[in-house]
Amino acid sequence: QVQLVESGGGSVQSGGSLRLSCAASRYTRSTYCLGWFRQAPGKEREGVAAINTRDGSTYYADSVKGRFTISQDNAKNTMYLQMNSLKPEDTAMYYCAAASAGCAVLQNSWYSNWGQGTQVTVSS
Repeated sequence: QVQLVESGGGSVQSGGSLRLSCAASRYTRSTYCLGWFRQAPGKEREGVAAINTRDGSTYYADSVKGRFTISQDNAKNTMYLQMNSLKPEDTAMYYCAAASAGCAVLQNSWYSNWGQGTQVTVSS
């Protein structure tokens, strides 16, 4: 099973930036899609962005379009999420996940491998 390890979370003020990283132990068929999800206290986990690791296609939730950028470094088996213009409502635990299909769907049910999460806190 592919191991996923997130890093880069922290606390920033509104308008600030953070870059999250997700290191995969290896790329396999099960990492066809790599995605970022987030879950705030008392809320359901939601999809934020995803990338097709084969052709680099990217997908975003409407709430983060224009502010977040997902990218990858295949040589390092690592995915990134650059988060700019952060808002207090972006505060959540952010999870990296892998799926063998469904990159554009951004739904939990498509993803089978999950990291432990990294906390992002944005203060006003």
